[in-house]
Amino acid sequence: MTRPQLGLVIVGLGASLAPLDIAVNVALPAITGHFKLALGDVQWLVICYVLVYGSLMLVAGKLGDLFGHRLLFRIGLLISAVGCAACAAAPDWPLFLWARAGQGIGTALALACTPALATSLFPESQRTQALAGFASAMALAAAVGPFLGGVLVEVWGWPAVYWIRVPIALVTLALTGLLPSPKPDARPFDALGAVLLASCMSTLLLSLVLSQRREVAGAWALGLLAIALILLALYVRHASRVPEPIIRPALFADARFAVPNVLNVLANLAGFSILLLTPYYLTNVLKLTAVGSGIVLAMAFAGSLAGAPLSAFLVRRIGQRPTVFAGVAFVGLGLLPLGFTGIDTPVLLVASLLVLEGIGQGLLTVAYTDIVTATLPPRDRGVAGSLSLLTRTLGVVGGASVLTALQARGAEGFAGMAGFLAGYRFAFVAAGGGLLVALLLSCLWPRVWSSRDGAPRTR
Repeated sequence: MTRPQLGLVIVGLGASLAPLDIAVNVALPAITGHFKLALGDVQWLVICYVLVYGSLMLVAGKLGDLFGHRLLFRIGLLISAVGCAACAAAPDWPLFLWARAGQGIGTALALACTPALATSLFPESQRTQALAGFASAMALAAAVGPFLGGVLVEVWGWPAVYWIRVPIALVTLALTGLLPSPKPDARPFDALGAVLLASCMSTLLLSLVLSQRREVAGAWALGLLAIALILLALYVRHASRVPEPIIRPALFADARFAVPNVLNVLANLAGFSILLLTPYYLTNVLKLTAVGSGIVLAMAFAGSLAGAPLSAFLVRRIGQRPTVFAGVAFVGLGLLPLGFTGIDTPVLLVASLLVLEGIGQGLLTVAYTDIVTATLPPRDRGVAGSLSLLTRTLGVVGGASVLTALQARGAEGFAGMAGFLAGYRFAFVAAGGGLLVALLLSCLWPRVWSSRDGAPRTR
């Protein structure tokens, strides 16, 4: 593009539809009351959405590589607009859940291709800067989401958190004509592989979700996990026999590729503790108002905003892999001290640790996505971008399960606020400390973090 910055704004605006879904969290009490739901039932609002877009992410990225990233982006924006409108206007709970599933399809199609679109706007020598701009747009939308949700629910009611995204999707759709449109690729689409991979991802995500629901027997979660592993084995076998699989399993046989992917999952799993547990700590222990809690929580996203361009700078100076290592270390070092906070901890100290964790996430997101993008061939940029988003999703969904269990384990033997605080501390020590231990163990493969990476070949 002659004006790539404008193109990046368009891509970022469309990609913001996904992190803006955080606003729905603010609307959950109102949605529960409107549909007269039990507290546990409202979780299906999140489950339907995450299961659909998480399971379709890689397939959507591959479709973008074959038929054009802009085309998939446009289709995803249109489906997202229809899905959001259907959620806002749903007359009953079953139709609302179907609308959420439709919204998940739109998110998968639109979001999977956004990293590839962002990098296509700039010369290859500016790939990392393009990814940093994209990551900054996502972090900004995530920071705005809770505040926007609160204002919308207060002024117009819960449907507004869905209505607000309809014009955003449609305006972005109208502007997509300014984005580049490459010719379709003549490579074949592996339909069977797509079904196997999507089924594996949806089953895996569902097993993680059900593992945190006390009313569901643990055998169901274990059974689904076993099915997911069987489907994965079938996909690996199938992918070795076709010329153009969705993604080549052999990539993960190389520790230099597999380890950063695993650590991105673990860093997002550990980092989800902030969104899952810290709001209760700020409100119930430190006695902050809702506005005060929102401001403190926003510090993590502010850190990500600062970390993204810093990551692009460091990748140019020291390489992708040392930057990823530093990002994971910052996430762990931001989370671990939160396990030693209490009722007398200064709010400024908590906010500072959230900023540190956010900087780590910003460093990690950009440099890790750059590794994946550099490893896969240019014709698979959609798969590369969708893989980086999928590992984040796996971390968040896994975090909801693991961190809930850790908090409950730490609270055993205590009651009331003392029980919550004990569980909160235990969860953060385990999350931050466990992530740092995993990072140290990864040093058993020293080549993983060597500064010799794919970046110099394109600069």
